[in-house]
Amino acid sequence: QVVLVESGGGLVQPGGSLRLSCAASGNIFSIYAMGWYRQAPGKQRELVARINPGGSTNYANSVKGRFTISRDNAKNTVYLQMNSLKPEDTAVYYCKQFRSPGDYWGQGTQVTVSS
Repeated sequence: QVVLVESGGGLVQPGGSLRLSCAASGNIFSIYAMGWYRQAPGKQRELVARINPGGSTNYANSVKGRFTISRDNAKNTVYLQMNSLKPEDTAVYYCKQFRSPGDYWGQGTQVTVSS
């Protein structure tokens, strides 16, 4: 059983920055891809960014150039640095560990971008 715990969400003004963290239990964190998803009210959950075990990354077009995903395998933690935030980035952000046959999800952290 893996437990993922997100932190770092909150209220920020447009143009501001936040850094989300996701800490994972267990001792084989480094071999799994990790991702950040988000879900806004009334919308489907969408992939924001993914980082593979070797460090390669993928981003949704809507966040390219503004968000950066990274991982610290020694701390079993994945991060999402979010810059130049926009109101449309408002959502609950979830951390996911990609596994087969079943992925693990965190409980989510709210990010609200508003003046």
